[in-house]
Amino acid sequence: MVLKNNLKAVRCQKGLTQEELADLVGVSRQTIISIERYKYKPSLELGLKLSLTLDIKIEGLFYFEKK
Repeated sequence: MVLKNNLKAVRCQKGLTQEELADLVGVSRQTIISIERYKYKPSLELGLKLSLTLDIKIEGLFYFEKK
């Protein structure tokens, strides 16, 4: 299984730029870019911060996809 996410779609729905979201959760813009491009798997702590900041359940933000 592969970890996927809806981060970009949810971020855009909330009207946030990558920079704004990064500032809200305390990471760099590059970290947000890497998560959206599936090049970086966030820690549980960062995943929870993202879900709380975007007001979405973590299961709605991150999910597994079968290969």
